Amino acid sequence: MKAMRSTTILAVKKDGHLAVGGDGQVTLDTTIMKHSTRKVMRLYQGKVLAGFAGAAADALTLLDNFEGRLQSARGNLKVASRDFVKEWRTDRILRRLEALMIVGDTETLLVVSGNGDIIEPDDHIAAIGSGGSYALAAARALAGHTDMRAEEIVLESLRIAASICIYTNDHIVVETL
Repeated sequence: MKAMRSTTILAVKKDGHLAVGGDGQVTLDTTIMKHSTRKVMRLYQGKVLAGFAGAAADALTLLDNFEGRLQSARGNLKVASRDFVKEWRTDRILRRLEALMIVGDTETLLVVSGNGDIIEPDDHIAAIGSGGSYALAAARALAGHTDMRAEEIVLESLRIAASICIYTNDHIVVETL
């Protein structure tokens, strides 16, 4: 079975704004299968941003479930994430789904996994996926040494990741709050 690789998702929370961006590439083994996949979306009446890395069908199933948790928690991101992760880990079907998610609003930024992880980054910058480390390094440098806005940092960092990581392209989508 050939490995499907894809996705670089980056989120930056700065000055009361949140920007989440992702590239559009999906790679199957050594072949680029798609250039323009959308991996960043708005949830909960447009008040929450989410990006996913992993198997697309798994991630979309998990995002639907997470949005249901957001509705139940009336938009409280931390409560929804806690309840979602408990279900993801214990549900017989959901625990087989493989994906990582970044979720955030203007107050909170979290990385959520099926291993039970809910991580709130100290520096308000989070990245996942094949090119995540490259994008994270670039974003930290830009956030620490420029006056760029969150959206600008995300866009430029994803461009840098695309120039380094063969599983990341420059078909970038950035959503902001």
